[in-house]
Amino acid sequence: MRIYKMKTTQQLPISVSEAWSFFSSAGNLSSITPPWMKFEVTGHLPENMYPGMLATYRLKPLLGVSLSWVTEITHMVENKYFIDEQRFGPYRFWHHQHHFKELEDGVEMTDIVHYALPYAMLGRLVHRINVEKKLNEIFRYRYKKLEEMFKQ
Repeated sequence: MRIYKMKTTQQLPISVSEAWSFFSSAGNLSSITPPWMKFEVTGHLPENMYPGMLATYRLKPLLGVSLSWVTEITHMVENKYFIDEQRFGPYRFWHHQHHFKELEDGVEMTDIVHYALPYAMLGRLVHRINVEKKLNEIFRYRYKKLEEMFKQ
């Protein structure tokens, strides 16, 4: 199994607590996900995130094919970091770390994603042709959207 890694960092002119409040609410995820993914939350989400929390989604990442995705919040330290892991979905493995660091003039957010695709050699080919590009598009869209939402 080949595990890929993607890391992004972004600074925003908001407090750590504002960033935490926004990102720890899984309901906000659809507002920073590209419309072409047709991302929707399908289950009830509690007001506050907690370790062990499950979130269910439906999305159409490729050719309009609808997929279900279930993630679990496995670790969390409020205003510092949280980790979501896929329990069911399109990846063979998905581990996504969200880190928050207070800066003098805002917050630095770092995402570290480790992921693997199913189907060995075919998965590597699909990654090279499509998945890596799509993940980069998703995170570029998110970066731009957050800049628009939180600019001063």
